[in-house]
Amino acid sequence: MSVVEMKVPVIGESVTEVTLSQWLVSEGDVVSMDQAICEFESDKATLEFPAEAAGKITFVAGEGDDLEIGALVAKIDTSVSAPATKEAPAAPAEKAEAPSEKKPEPVAVESSNGNGSYAKGHPSPAANKILQEKNIAASDVSGTGKDGRITKEDAMKASQSTATPSAKMPDAPAAPKAKPTATGLFSRETSSKKMSRMRRTIAARLVSAKNETAMLTTFNEVDLTNVMALRKKYQEEFVAKYGVKLGFMSLFAKACAKMLIEMPDVNGQIVDDINIVHHNYADISFAVSTPTGLVVPPIHNCESLHFSEIELKLKALAKKAREGSLTVEEMTGGTFTITNGGVFGSMMSTPIINKPQSAILGMHNIIQRPMAIDGEVKIRPMMYLALSYDHRIIDGSTSVTFLKKVKELLEDPYKMFLDI
Repeated sequence: MSVVEMKVPVIGESVTEVTLSQWLVSEGDVVSMDQAICEFESDKATLEFPAEAAGKITFVAGEGDDLEIGALVAKIDTSVSAPATKEAPAAPAEKAEAPSEKKPEPVAVESSNGNGSYAKGHPSPAANKILQEKNIAASDVSGTGKDGRITKEDAMKASQSTATPSAKMPDAPAAPKAKPTATGLFSRETSSKKMSRMRRTIAARLVSAKNETAMLTTFNEVDLTNVMALRKKYQEEFVAKYGVKLGFMSLFAKACAKMLIEMPDVNGQIVDDINIVHHNYADISFAVSTPTGLVVPPIHNCESLHFSEIELKLKALAKKAREGSLTVEEMTGGTFTITNGGVFGSMMSTPIINKPQSAILGMHNIIQRPMAIDGEVKIRPMMYLALSYDHRIIDGSTSVTFLKKVKELLEDPYKMFLDI
C-alpha cells in the first residue's frame, strides 16, 4: 500500500498558520489528482487545497483546527484508484408499502354478470393500477364507462386533478400564534463559537496598532458641492466611455495619492523601530466589509492611474473580497488606507491605523448642513474627514496640512486634473 501525506503548503512569507475551514470531500472518498479536498483560511484569504495524488482519503485534521505550515492534513491511499462498483439491486416486483402509508383497498374486478362487464364504480384493471399508484380511492372517482365503471381515462384525470393545487383540500385555518412566554422575553441563554482566522487576525492587528503606535486623529470637514456637480455633469459621458460610474472613492483616492507623493512622511512607515522607509508611489488600501470581517486590498500606483482605472479595480476587488476569492498577492502591500464608514451612516469616527502603514483617512456620511458662505447662510453637502496617524513619524503640523490640502483638492476638484 502506497500512502501520500497531505501537508499544509507554504502559502506566503508572513503566513505561519491556517485554519481548516471545511472539508470539500467526505471521509473515505476516492479523490482524483488535483481535486480540491478542503479549504484553508489564512489571515489574508481563503484557499482551496488540491489533492496531490488519486486514491482513498483519510482525514487527520478536522474542521476548525488551527494548523501550522507543514502540519499533516490527510492521507491518500493510492492503491485505491476508483470507487468499488456495486451492482444495482434488482427492481422489486411491486413498490414496498411504507408501514405508515395507508393505501386504498384493492377493488374487486371480477365480473358481476358473467359477461365481462364491471359493476358501477369499479375500475378496470388499467384504471385500478393508476389509482393504486396515485393512492386514490375508487370511491372518489366518477366513472364514465359502461354501467358507470371507471375507465383508464377517468383514473388519469383523477390523478391529474390531485396533482394540481386547485384540487387540494382547503388548508385548515391557522392556529392562533402562541403569546411569547416570560422565558422568551427574558431569556438568559448564551452561545459560543470560535472566532474565524480572519477575525482573530484583525483583532490582533488592531490591538497591536493601538499598543505599538503613537496614534492620534485630526479632523476637518469638506464641502462636496463641486464634486457632486462634477459627477452630475459628466456621469453619463463617463459611464458611456469607461463602463463604470465615477464614484467618490476614485476622487478621494486621487486627491490622497497626489498629497502622499508631495508629503512622503504620511506615505512612509517605520521599520525595526529605527528606520523610516518612504515610498515614491501611492499604493492605497481600501477597506471592504465582508461577512467574515474587514479586508483592505490595495490598488497599486494610484498616483498614476486614471479615475476609471481606480473605479474598475476597486469594483473587482470588492466583488472578490465579498466572495472570499482574494489571493494573498491581492491582499499584500499598501502604503496608505481609506475607509468609508459613511456607507453605514457614520457621522464621525477615529479609524485605526493599518500597520505597518502610518496613516489612514476616514470618510463619513454626507449631510446637508447650513454653512456660512461669503456672509450668507447656504445649505451645502458636508462630510467630516478624519486622519489617524502615527505621531512617531508624522508631526501634528504635517497631518493637519495633509488633510487640509486633501480638503482643498476635493472642494476644487479641477486642481487634480490641472495638477496644481
